[in-house]
Amino acid sequence: MQVLSLKQTQLYLKRLGIEEMGRPTSDFLFALHRAHVEKVAWQTIDLFAGKPVPIDYPHSLNHIMHNGGGYCFHLNGAFNVLLRSLGYDVSLHRAGVQPHGRAPKIDSFHVGLTVQISDDNQQEHTWLVDVGLGDMPYEPIPLIPGEYRQGAHLYKLVQSGAAANGWRLEHDPRGAFIGVDFAAETVNDIAVFKPKHEHLSSSPDSTWVNLLLVQNRHKSGNNELRGCIFSQYEEQGTTKSEITSRNTWFDILSEVFGEPLNHFTKLEKDDLWAKVIKTHEEWKRKQCS
Repeated sequence: MQVLSLKQTQLYLKRLGIEEMGRPTSDFLFALHRAHVEKVAWQTIDLFAGKPVPIDYPHSLNHIMHNGGGYCFHLNGAFNVLLRSLGYDVSLHRAGVQPHGRAPKIDSFHVGLTVQISDDNQQEHTWLVDVGLGDMPYEPIPLIPGEYRQGAHLYKLVQSGAAANGWRLEHDPRGAFIGVDFAAETVNDIAVFKPKHEHLSSSPDSTWVNLLLVQNRHKSGNNELRGCIFSQYEEQGTTKSEITSRNTWFDILSEVFGEPLNHFTKLEKDDLWAKVIKTHEEWKRKQCS
């Protein structure tokens, strides 16, 4: 299992806006989780642009450390390495996200994390940790059945009906999907998910190849850029804006989502914008038909 050097760990923490390296406590875990979902966006930009980033640890880590984002395999994969390097006891789990209109299942199109921490009384606590789900969750959730409110979202942890001894995190009814199921068994390496990443990044059947979606969390809610529709979800309601100005669109990516697209050339940014606006206009025509 890869472990970061001290310099790499400091660079990753700097990316999260964290200056000091803390001990592997639950308080520091919460701070790391909050910073990650705020600073490192869940996004399909690279897949949509035809520039998929491999999910092996060196590629994911380098991409995130240099102001990139990704989806679950990149985000939870890299976060797993950071946590291990900081002294946490981390496990990877096969998981499956349940979209609206679908049945729950564990299909390994998602990877989840659990972290075990012993308190001062040597009591062990297990936390569900997931920085790779876009609009959920903002902080770790204890692996104990119950309801957990985090800002605008209310989550419920229950036993999974899709996997023996597994668990299920149900999303807020306003969320982008219904819930996610996790297998209890652990896996040893992110490479287990490589075939799923290859499908999501190249198959004509992949939703993410043809949909640009960017999401991040904050204390009271979350932000989303879906094509040219910018949405801000708060406890008091939702604000949606149509962004058809190229400069404004790229400014939102950089300033709201921390995605300056440093790994894109000017020509690649031009091609990306052309595809985004074309897809948006096609979507608008379908809405009117």
